Amino acid sequence: MQSCYHSEAQFSDPVFQNLNALEVKAMWHMLCEQGKDLKIEFTTLDENTVIWKASYSFSKTERKVNNEITATFEFKEGLIYRHTDKFDLWKWSGMALGITGTLLGWTPFLKSKIRKMGMSGLRHFIKNNSEYH
Repeated sequence: MQSCYHSEAQFSDPVFQNLNALEVKAMWHMLCEQGKDLKIEFTTLDENTVIWKASYSFSKTERKVNNEITATFEFKEGLIYRHTDKFDLWKWSGMALGITGTLLGWTPFLKSKIRKMGMSGLRHFIKNNSEYH
């Protein structure tokens, strides 16, 4: 995945918002490393849009997640320049966090907590992997 991104790439999804190129590369590295049972299927809708179906056990809870994501891309020099993933964070939180996510996943409080947890994990991953310094 890392080689597909432009050196000025930007990425955003409901959890990881407004990442720069280094953070995007580290995010994919982290997610693939933590996703021991990660399976991805995709359907190409057009040259700029893909539907991802990601199945994995969420590392913090070991709960099974089946997430459907709509990805849109902009390309520059044959590489991904802008990548935006859209998915239902409330639905994801119910799968990943169980009853807490189901009951509170729609709230700004839990959405913010999920985002902070994701970014904290990414910052920790970057700090502990010298290839990102």
